[in-house]
Amino acid sequence: MLPNTGKLAGCTIFITGASRGIGKAIALKAAKDGANIVIAAKTAQAHPKLPGTIYTAAEEIKAAGGKALPCIVDVRDEEQISNAVEKAVEKFGGIDILVNNASAISLTNTLDTPTKKVDLMMNVNTRGTYLTSKACIPYLKKSKIAHILNLSPPLNLNPLWFKQHCAYTIAKYGMSMCVLGMAEEFKGEIAVNALWPKTAIHTAAMDMLGGYGIESQCRKVDIIADAAYCIFKKPKSFTGNFIIDENILKEEGIKNFDVYAITPGYPLLPDFFLDEQPATVTKKADSYGAVPELKEEKTQPPPQPRSGAVAETFRIVKDSLSDDIVKATQAIYQFQLSGEDGGTWFLDLKSKGGNVGYGEPSDQADVVMSMSTDDFVKMFSGKLKPTMAFMSGKLKIKGNMALAIKLEKLMNQMNSKL
Repeated sequence: MLPNTGKLAGCTIFITGASRGIGKAIALKAAKDGANIVIAAKTAQAHPKLPGTIYTAAEEIKAAGGKALPCIVDVRDEEQISNAVEKAVEKFGGIDILVNNASAISLTNTLDTPTKKVDLMMNVNTRGTYLTSKACIPYLKKSKIAHILNLSPPLNLNPLWFKQHCAYTIAKYGMSMCVLGMAEEFKGEIAVNALWPKTAIHTAAMDMLGGYGIESQCRKVDIIADAAYCIFKKPKSFTGNFIIDENILKEEGIKNFDVYAITPGYPLLPDFFLDEQPATVTKKADSYGAVPELKEEKTQPPPQPRSGAVAETFRIVKDSLSDDIVKATQAIYQFQLSGEDGGTWFLDLKSKGGNVGYGEPSDQADVVMSMSTDDFVKMFSGKLKPTMAFMSGKLKIKGNMALAIKLEKLMNQMNSKL
């Protein structure tokens, strides 16, 4: 872990989305120096699934040694942004650092992304970052520190990162384009940079997306907080950079990254938008799972007799099913397989004991997965990880993405038998 130096004592840091997760971690790191933190987030009352509010975050910041100003801010609302900036300047005398952390995500393809979700991602990620920056810049110009840090990726134009979740990529890249433009526009006055993790980071939101068990493949939020702290210590001339957390910490002399791992030694899930491992991406291990409420049992027709590698795979899967697996999954999967022994298959993990078969399920599938038969067999035998198959374009998914991710836990259980 990177030690605190006290350099941020008395500095005022405006952080969007700071009530939990990465935003709060950056706030707490700075608070240990005695910084003033403006918590600009919309969670004033506890979320049913996500812990933390702007007020609980404020208490933690004070306990860590900082001062806190909780402000109710939806970054889609320009007036709320302006009011929070005015309150921050009135209370602390100015703004030294802005962290644009607030973000919305939907990993869905073009036809499966509702307009409402498109608008949410564009308005929170790109527009919210732009407007918050615009509101803070007049005060940042007066600061000796003067940093804007966007939690956004390098501008990687590999089509791989667009084809499966085009709207999300556009929205996140909008944040990165703010870095590109504003770094040049305010060169010499304000340092403007982007920070992105090399691996998945464990947050409550990640638990919702990936389900129980995802944390083993993630690093702690502390690595982002430490990386941000490194950036804040740099002069205004350090600007226009797209920084990867691990890289800047290596430059600071950090060698042991196991301290940031949730489960030291466990293979880590690489983050989106990085091309460091396209050839080895399918070798990365990851496992997901969650336990939702048990739904009403439904019957399924018996599977039709088939032969071949796919049929044998489904036979082994069927023999491995149990009521516990059904309770822990509660989803119906449909597979559209191309190639020899392909066609339409289903995996029912809603009915009592579970079921598999050739053809369409009797009830509507929650998830439809399209891929080749060869990749399907590899996926269930552990030679091809579903997340990586999806990211590399070998697997196309329609329907509930969270339920699609949960299937991987079952696949991992199959590996020893396939």
